Amino acid sequence: MAKNMQPIAKRCRALGISPATMGYAKKTSNRNPGGQMRKKKSEYALQLTEKQKVKFIYGIMEKQFHSYYEKAASMPGKTGDNLLVLVERRLDNVVFRLGFAMTRREARQLTTHGHFTVNGQRVDIPSYLVKAGDVIEVKESSRSSVKFKRLTGEDAPSVLLPKWLEREKNTLKGTVVQLPTREDIDLPIEEHLIVELYSK
Repeated sequence: MAKNMQPIAKRCRALGISPATMGYAKKTSNRNPGGQMRKKKSEYALQLTEKQKVKFIYGIMEKQFHSYYEKAASMPGKTGDNLLVLVERRLDNVVFRLGFAMTRREARQLTTHGHFTVNGQRVDIPSYLVKAGDVIEVKESSRSSVKFKRLTGEDAPSVLLPKWLEREKNTLKGTVVQLPTREDIDLPIEEHLIVELYSK
């Protein structure tokens, strides 16, 4: 499986994203402090940056991202909105949004290792697209691990859930109440630029 191994803080800086968006609260990069003083970007560079931003945030490689775009373009509604909703529905992203992992990278790894079930069936494909009504749970045999034990109990970290997801308090179970909409995706992305890039 292809992996993006680029340094998080450096890449966030290059793309103009806050590391907090990626789930990293303490990462910063102090190298090349004047690095942003570059000449005005061309239209193509702006479009490319937006595409790279989405791919980096969600951890998707080019081939898969292009297939998401084609699927989004064939769906009714705005292609850009459809594209973001599709990547938001990925199982690894849902695991991250439910607070079962600290970052999307960690969520992808935990999913690949088979720690989650969807509607009672074990799913180890990070790109699996959830549907409204799906119930995502930490697998019974994984619940005793230190990683998941700390998510329940008194000192469990609090998670701000998007309105399309629900998680029962102090449990390792979440539900997709409805499919996300563009308004539910709180990322600094101008998706119309990605559509322009691909439709050339």
